[in-house]
Amino acid sequence: MSDAHEIMEFDVVIVGAGPAGLSAAIRLKQLAQSTGRETSVCVIEKGAEVGAHILSGAVIDPIALNELIPDWKARGAPLTTEVGDDRFYYLTRNSKVRMPRFIMPPLMSNRGNYIISLGQLCRWLGQQAESLGVEIFPGFAAVDVKLSTNEEVTGIITGDMGVARDRHHKPNYTPGIVLRSKYALIAEGARGSLAKTLIGRFGLAEGRAPQNFGLGLKELWELPK
Repeated sequence: MSDAHEIMEFDVVIVGAGPAGLSAAIRLKQLAQSTGRETSVCVIEKGAEVGAHILSGAVIDPIALNELIPDWKARGAPLTTEVGDDRFYYLTRNSKVRMPRFIMPPLMSNRGNYIISLGQLCRWLGQQAESLGVEIFPGFAAVDVKLSTNEEVTGIITGDMGVARDRHHKPNYTPGIVLRSKYALIAEGARGSLAKTLIGRFGLAEGRAPQNFGLGLKELWELPK
């Protein structure tokens, strides 16, 4: 992709409209407003809409949301089901033994937390970001970073649209866009392609402990109305 493609200028470009990317966009706009500075912030999201690729349910502690948007309840944030109790059992082949709460570490207590849809939370965060002037572009996947001659990241490049599997251009072909920025925030998630590119290019993993991943099991029950 060359510089002949359309170029858009922003102060900050954020890749990924997940909880981290949207929260960062909101906070940047809040700081800009508090200092009277004009800061342009753009978020791009590969999904067709914000939250489209966030399929997980979650139990979250609202402490960070309290700091970011203190009046989130009044604004209709989709946190409505508060955890009233949680139980832990030791399972045998034919029975179960409930484990007393006092032997569990504090982080295993979810009282005061909320059971939510992470996708719904992201959609709500997207609305809050747009109300502050953040530009969100769903349906645009970032395919590469833009580097200066000094190897500084100066923006990101979106993929061409309307390209068939055999790489020929469809009638709706649209070339990618260069989103040039003073700062670029990569918030793709655990398996982001741009993050891997930057980690490899700049040796960010050298001398660091490898990433740890957890395996979660989820059971869904469908109940009669």
